[in-house]
Amino acid sequence: MPRINSVLTIVILILLAVSLSAQEINVTGDWELTMQTQRGERTSKIHFDQDGESITVTMSSSRGGEVTAEGTIKGNEIEWTVTRSTPRGEMTMTYTGKVEGNTMSGEVSFGDRGQAEWKATKL
Repeated sequence: MPRINSVLTIVILILLAVSLSAQEINVTGDWELTMQTQRGERTSKIHFDQDGESITVTMSSSRGGEVTAEGTIKGNEIEWTVTRSTPRGEMTMTYTGKVEGNTMSGEVSFGDRGQAEWKATKL
């Protein structure tokens, strides 16, 4: 019986540690996002508001204007989708990546228009 209690205690401690580490990531605040595109490097400001695993994203574009999106953060994996109006019609961009402290990076998919790498640093 003592052996079972020891095993259960270890399992509970591991689950608690995993739970606490997942809660430590909070992306709320202002970030600078840099994306590599066919037209060169593009930099924009981005603001995240986080409530648990839900995030609200406000992105500014280099041409002015802002767009707001919803997304999720689970552990250190982040994802959000933005729809922008362009001269060629609406374009949906899905950002996926990983958060590591005050930086994050990943890929953005432009649907059938390709993809690009991005990185962001907390300001």
